[in-house]
Amino acid sequence: MRKFVIEREIPGIGGADSNQMREIARKSNGIVETLGGDLEWLESYIAGDKVYCVYLAKDEAVIRKHAEKGGFPANRIAEVKRMMDPSTALA
Repeated sequence: MRKFVIEREIPGIGGADSNQMREIARKSNGIVETLGGDLEWLESYIAGDKVYCVYLAKDEAVIRKHAEKGGFPANRIAEVKRMMDPSTALA
């Protein structure tokens, strides 16, 4: 599977409380289960009115399918081609 970063613009998400976040996560998990192993949600970062999600996926189409079924926007989808971290400077 390939790694993708999804940018979702969701007004007010930065102010969501724990219960709201739990419900969103449950909804997403339920949809991921129905997609038969073609998608795995790794983590998400909330920053202001945006959510940046990291997924492993068979392809971009399955990410769009997840977004459509969940009513989640997928404003931008980018495949991760390489990673870099502080240890990259040591290579």
